[in-house]
Amino acid sequence: MLRLFIALKIPQLPKIAEALEVLNRVGGDVKLVEPWNIHLTLVFLGELPENKVDLIKDSMNAVSFNSFKVKFFGTGAFPNLNKPRVLWIGLSEGASELRKLRGELYKQLVSRGIRPEDEKEFSPHLTLGRIKGPRGVVNLIQILNEYASTDFGEITVEEITLFKSTLTPKGPIYDPLYSVKSVDRR
Repeated sequence: MLRLFIALKIPQLPKIAEALEVLNRVGGDVKLVEPWNIHLTLVFLGELPENKVDLIKDSMNAVSFNSFKVKFFGTGAFPNLNKPRVLWIGLSEGASELRKLRGELYKQLVSRGIRPEDEKEFSPHLTLGRIKGPRGVVNLIQILNEYASTDFGEITVEEITLFKSTLTPKGPIYDPLYSVKSVDRR
């Protein structure tokens, strides 16, 4: 079985690395994402047998999209700042294009008998970390508030990538398995 997801690769943006460093200094009960592992998940597929990979590739190939800009802006927490479990960076541009792209992917996957695990409403974001316990939460929230109106940079979405996620005691390892480029970049 492979643990799979389709996502956007995110280059290491200096402002994101800075925010991770500041959050890390709090020393709270939080597992932060390593800067090189930052990505934007479009579809989390979960554990699937290896023989499903070709169907996933077919689904990705059936989706056509033009490149578009995504701007990362602001911070927050899921479900909210009063009960934070996931710390995130939001978007000020590109969310509607990402929703459309995800919707197409989802439709193609389901039509091939692959049911993604993340059926809830899609809220595009970059995960910074997951809260593991109460220690330092007040300070973590304070930092999120300080970065709430920060511009973290932008990318041009030119491809989507299927990743295999291997969970290890030191954190996940993400291996790209397959990518599809935007129509205007093929």
